[in-house]
Amino acid sequence: MNPASLTLPELRSLRTDLQNEEDAVSFVRRLAQGRLDVVREEKQKRGAGKSLDARPEQLAAVFGQQQGGGSARPPRDTEVPAHHPRLAELTALCDTFHFADFAELSLEELDALVAALEAFEMVQSTDRKSLFGQIDALSAELVARYKNGGANINSLLE
Repeated sequence: MNPASLTLPELRSLRTDLQNEEDAVSFVRRLAQGRLDVVREEKQKRGAGKSLDARPEQLAAVFGQQQGGGSARPPRDTEVPAHHPRLAELTALCDTFHFADFAELSLEELDALVAALEAFEMVQSTDRKSLFGQIDALSAELVARYKNGGANINSLLE
């Protein structure tokens, strides 16, 4: 994809499409990370001779732990449809490895679940980085067009 070869409407449309896909990737990635946190917490508690009691307030504590500063990009409303392929893939993975019953899984089954979730999250992270690169290239082209007079502020109203 060569951003310079796109018309202004094509450039904006493609950037919007990629931003929407990045929103979906980020959302599903966060879900996978949250599920990983829950399963890792279960493994840690078992190692200490306890088991995770899956009460909402305990799960909320696991999900609520800060894991970093987040993206430098400004937040946007995210609407990921329930039938999105990435979400369906995560759901199928969790069904296959019995995430809903994680408290009853053996340590070997927990390890398999962790490995599957880690692999899934890694793919999402790689895809997210790729999408950011494409979005940044399109945004840079838009900025260049505004600076060079190839686009003007009035075109935003088109």
